[in-house]
Amino acid sequence: MRRAGVFIILSAAMIVSCGIYTFSPSALGDIKSIAIPLFDDQTTEGGLREKLTDELSRAFVADNTVKVVREQQADGIMRGVVVSYARDPYTYTSGEVVSEYICRIGIDLQFMSRRSNKLIWEEKGMTNWGTYDAVTESVDIGKSRAIEKLVQDIVNKTVKGW
Repeated sequence: MRRAGVFIILSAAMIVSCGIYTFSPSALGDIKSIAIPLFDDQTTEGGLREKLTDELSRAFVADNTVKVVREQQADGIMRGVVVSYARDPYTYTSGEVVSEYICRIGIDLQFMSRRSNKLIWEEKGMTNWGTYDAVTESVDIGKSRAIEKLVQDIVNKTVKGW
């Protein structure tokens, strides 16, 4: 009898304490579909905007919280600009030879409601990075890792409100 009472109290406490957290798409409001036009690019590094736009579209399709559609059909529009790209030495060997490089990509984003033309959220200077081994990997691996992190940040901010 006593165990049952303790169990009920602990269960109730757990339910109440966990009840304030939510992963619902409430940050989206009435947005059920999204368009992601090709990002602009203010850098001299080719291919970043295409890869970022493609990976972002794939991530929203995989997440399946909103549909990715053409701009004329979308409830929301995600517009972005690649504003910076840098590749720098990251780690060195004991002989002072670069063993790893780091790629940093910076973007500005706007997520708007197409119907009301209201800004849902905006972030300037969102940045992320990716490293790659100087001997066994290419710079494209570093760029891909940075883009992957940026895409995850964007999806989380849009869908989960983080």
